[in-house]
Amino acid sequence: MKLKATSALVLSTLLAGTAAMAQTTAPEPDYTLSYNVGVTSDYRFRGISQASFDPALQAGVDFAHKSGFYLGVWGSNVSWIKDYAGATDGSLEIDLYGGFKGAITKDLGFDVGVITYQYPKNTTADVAGLANANTTEIYGALSYAMFTAKYSRSVGNFIANANSSGSQYLEVAANFDLGSGFTLTPHVGRQTIPNIANDAGDYTDYSLTLTKDFGNGLSASIAAVGTDAKDAFYKVAPRDNLGKSTVVVGVKYSF
Repeated sequence: MKLKATSALVLSTLLAGTAAMAQTTAPEPDYTLSYNVGVTSDYRFRGISQASFDPALQAGVDFAHKSGFYLGVWGSNVSWIKDYAGATDGSLEIDLYGGFKGAITKDLGFDVGVITYQYPKNTTADVAGLANANTTEIYGALSYAMFTAKYSRSVGNFIANANSSGSQYLEVAANFDLGSGFTLTPHVGRQTIPNIANDAGDYTDYSLTLTKDFGNGLSASIAAVGTDAKDAFYKVAPRDNLGKSTVVVGVKYSF
């Protein structure tokens, strides 16, 4: 009886261990669908204010397949189309994007895709010298450990600028894990827009962002942002230069 009891105990222990292992090695889902919503004190795109220095409400949905293929949509309120471009309509930005990401080696990853920035009902094309604000770019990125370099290029006119196909943006960034949910992200980028007199549309932007992950999908950030954007192109009296230095704070919830 003692031998049988011991055998039963060993067998039950093995079965329990096998069940626990099965739970911890559950198969990876074919895809994930995630959502996010947030608010920011100033929506900055490549260092340039999109909401004329006012707060913005933002939300998005992302689909990611285990193969590396992904799709997403993201939206925010904007003000520059009417405040700076002088259009009569266009207060919303909707981004649609898709691409493929994967790993080349253990530490080296890649990401390639296309994104279109849509401004529903925008009337910038009705303003003399401007084009439709809707813009499409292709992009490619490489990441190594905590570092990322990304190149984006417009396949048509860029953000309402006429004859600006081939506009380019090159950026580098890093993510430093500081522990306790804090991440520090330095970033620098260079935007060039062809066929602008005296290269007035070209500029460099830079930022330093501190993000705190509170868990359960909630995070907050504070960023120091600056550019060398020229008044001749990015300032419309009596408004200030859209690339002026500032501090941006934001809160986001992902689920």
